[in-house]
Amino acid sequence: MSETRGRRPPGREPGAAADVPVLMYHSIRERPPRATAGLAVRPGEFADQMALLKERGFTPVPFSAVARTADTAATGAALPGESEPPGKGELPDKPVAITFDDGYADFHEQALPVLEKHGFTATVFVTTGWLADAGADAAGRPLDRMLAWTQVREAAAHGVEIGGHSHSHPQLDQLGDAELRSELTRNRGLLEDRLGRAVTTMAYPYGYSSLRVRRAVRAAGYDAACSVENRLGRVTDVLAIPRLTVRMSTSLGTFERLADGRGIPLIYLKDHALTRGYAVVRRTRYAVRRVTGRV
Repeated sequence: MSETRGRRPPGREPGAAADVPVLMYHSIRERPPRATAGLAVRPGEFADQMALLKERGFTPVPFSAVARTADTAATGAALPGESEPPGKGELPDKPVAITFDDGYADFHEQALPVLEKHGFTATVFVTTGWLADAGADAAGRPLDRMLAWTQVREAAAHGVEIGGHSHSHPQLDQLGDAELRSELTRNRGLLEDRLGRAVTTMAYPYGYSSLRVRRAVRAAGYDAACSVENRLGRVTDVLAIPRLTVRMSTSLGTFERLADGRGIPLIYLKDHALTRGYAVVRRTRYAVRRVTGRV
């Protein structure tokens, strides 16, 4: 690899939240089931990606750290509960956030050992009703083997940030107000009760949200949330911080470009355009369901 690839792109400020890459993973598995195959990454490829971040001098930070700095940059104020606004210096020179959705068992088996090898942190957004030992709280249909509560606690003890991902993994923007509120508060309540610590961040299942959903997220006690969007750029809403999808088809060269912020590959630009267009469709769909009394 050339020496220039590790340099910061022109105009990228040290520690600026506007272009901190927030990477989105799901499953780290060699032979994933069909339901998760499109968003899975092979263990060897994940290990190579983390080694590249280490080699290039990146410092992984929790998603909440990106959110705090983004909120300060956008409003000049601290997030709720903070005594004073954190400065840009709170983030390291080359920050990156590594996030995982759903809470699959292979995070504990495959990803956590690699993260610990490099001294990296990450954020796992947990679907509480899907957990392997959810018991009476079980809800929804898990797509693969899931973490158990003991593994969630172990990850947290090893410096991994735990965030919410709803209770049963529904399309939040299609739920009625009462069900939406229940999904968010039950998820956060279970996580805080079992972990004994505050849970302040969340990710939207499927990446779907709306202004109504974001207001409900704030009311449920979350300070920040992440969408998908597949872009880098100025954060205008701390409840919709964009992420970049890492999947089986993401080559190491593409991964390096994402981390360095040296332009978003064409496939991600297409994903971003489709996401924005589909948001309009989904708002219309919810409006029709509401008028017909289906929510």
